[in-house]
Amino acid sequence: MSIRSLIASVLAVLSAGTVALVATSSTSAATAADRGRRAQPPLVIGHRGASAHRPEHTLLSYEAAIAMGADYIEPDLVSTGDGVLVARHENEISQTTDVAGRPEFAARHTTKTIDGRQVTGWFTEDFTLAELKTLRAKERVPDLRPDNTAFDGLAEIPTFQEVVELALRHGVGVYPETKHPTYFDSIGLSLEEPLLETLERNRVREAYIQSFETANLRELSRRTRLPLIQLIGASGAPYDWAAAGDGRTYDDMVTPAGLREVAKYADGIGVDTRRVLPVDAGGRTGEPTTLVRDAHRARLDVHVWTVRNENSQLPADYRLGDPASPAHPRATGDVMGFLARMLELGVDGAFCDDPAMGRAVIARHTR
Repeated sequence: MSIRSLIASVLAVLSAGTVALVATSSTSAATAADRGRRAQPPLVIGHRGASAHRPEHTLLSYEAAIAMGADYIEPDLVSTGDGVLVARHENEISQTTDVAGRPEFAARHTTKTIDGRQVTGWFTEDFTLAELKTLRAKERVPDLRPDNTAFDGLAEIPTFQEVVELALRHGVGVYPETKHPTYFDSIGLSLEEPLLETLERNRVREAYIQSFETANLRELSRRTRLPLIQLIGASGAPYDWAAAGDGRTYDDMVTPAGLREVAKYADGIGVDTRRVLPVDAGGRTGEPTTLVRDAHRARLDVHVWTVRNENSQLPADYRLGDPASPAHPRATGDVMGFLARMLELGVDGAFCDDPAMGRAVIARHTR
């Protein structure tokens, strides 16, 4: 038995005693029908690895996600100045590396316009891969995840090639996101070609490719048979639409007509959880939308992001503990109950900061 199979078995046993407290037994016929459309359980996607436990987008984080039972690990991809794809949440790296404390790179501190917004800091495209490899990763949100700071300074910035090799070695999939594709195109560092070249050279068969923009996904749909995921924010619009003067927004994308249009080039949507289960002004969940049903009717899978452990990252009615405690914002809330609700609504996968928690809930849900 592999380590992942063993972990999945243990989590399934544990979930019988824990998740049963949060998973309700009543399920509508429509939701059951939605679940029946899939031949496999919903996916656990390790969001930036296991970012609840290790600094995000490091091999430490991806290795932890694999050990916790993730089906896919998710690298956000940006480019170096010499055209190598690396895993960072943003191309601005002052929050996720020690670059600000490195005097040899002080002169590269600058301000750029990224997707119409001014950003100040240090940017991957101003470094070669060799230079980036001298930096060390650190926890992006230390106030929220102070335990992760124990790993600061231990990990390099990984290349996409290194992430792919890790995934293949352990038999899991990769779920890369192209970050700011319009911007990178504008500076001559297109992301799509090296992305496909890496996947093809390594003969990767288990992969999804995701983007918040649309034009690059349309281009990719003509060049690969790998499934594509249109990311949809809770508000705003794809930047390529805004840059072209197109007045449509993500709200237009989630209508039945909008979903049918997405289905012409993508295989699924990756949506903010609030698109499925809205929250009111007080942060409490309300009645679910019809998005999952509408997407399934358009033959689109639905993956939700992001299921996070901390009270401050959960709807108000899924928070636990004493709100007056200084530790309350970072304390673990009823994340199992929240994910169980998503599964009841028929989602096909979830991006989880804690893949072990996701695996336990899904194991219970699919028994």
